Amino acid sequence: MKKIKYYIIAVSVFPFAISCTGQKELGEKLKPTVITETVAHDTDDPAIWINPEDASKSIIIGTDKDTDGGLYAFDLNGKIIHKVSGLQRPNNVDIEYGFTVNGKKVDIAAVTERETNKVKLYTLPELKEVGEISVFEGETERGPMGISMYKNPGTGDIFVVVGRKSGPKDGYLWQYKLSEKNGTITGEVVRKFGKYSGLKEIESIAVDDEKGYIYYSDEQFGVHQYYADPAKGNDELLVFGKGDFTSDVEGISIYPTSPQNGYILVSNQQKDTFNVYLRENPAKGKIAEIPVSTSESDGSEVTNINLGPAFPKGVFVAMSNGRVFHFYDWRVIEERIKKTIKTADQSR
Repeated sequence: MKKIKYYIIAVSVFPFAISCTGQKELGEKLKPTVITETVAHDTDDPAIWINPEDASKSIIIGTDKDTDGGLYAFDLNGKIIHKVSGLQRPNNVDIEYGFTVNGKKVDIAAVTERETNKVKLYTLPELKEVGEISVFEGETERGPMGISMYKNPGTGDIFVVVGRKSGPKDGYLWQYKLSEKNGTITGEVVRKFGKYSGLKEIESIAVDDEKGYIYYSDEQFGVHQYYADPAKGNDELLVFGKGDFTSDVEGISIYPTSPQNGYILVSNQQKDTFNVYLRENPAKGKIAEIPVSTSESDGSEVTNINLGPAFPKGVFVAMSNGRVFHFYDWRVIEERIKKTIKTADQSR
């Protein structure tokens, strides 16, 4: 304690200058490295596919939300390189690696199609349709929106976790185990779980495969945490972020810095910022808030893989108004997180 007090006294002759400079820097909106070409209607959610042969040729997948919507593939320069048209209000998309189809390992993207109450499945990178799942069957409230994929590191089983426009106070999310027959993928519901505040809706879902957790945004309430493995039960582990958001709690992205540590970034949609929590201990509370040029971001994704000179520590991708996605060099995000933490420590 004495050492901390001494440090504060030592710098107190010019604290105002430090505070003003620091606050100005921390308040400046970060600018994206890349802004994609525009889609036809309304961007909603991205996912990142890592090319196993050359990571610099990885692609960003993103949904275009409309009755005549689509699924787009962008290169790392933001150029549209492929698209699937005619989807009926696709909402969210996620990716998983190494599912066996006809005896061959393939990577797949899963997309919610809200107006048909289905999840559509595509191989990567060519976006060839290989199956679908009819979701929330028997329910009066269907309308799938959020989706995330989970690969059990022990068994290799792959699941999709699906949320919807509205649902019950418990059992809002359903989890489906994927299976394949004669080259077609389908899914069987294995779990119904997840508490819901009833305040708005649940859309953004993220899975931390390595640590085995599911996170989802209860839009005007907070972020819920559950085990990803159905065998571990349906008890809620944690709710965090309550009171940290202007209104809607939105897109969730997880950036590992080690097997156990890292950051969880959650969109503070109406404020155009991302709140940052510790991956190893989100209960500690918000450690930083990152202002971005991205407008009203609904969905986001991040990777820590070296994608080449423009993104050597990975890329953070966020949907933005204007029918585009923004790509941020992770180094810029990380620098702002560390500056925020340092400034907070100095002000104590």
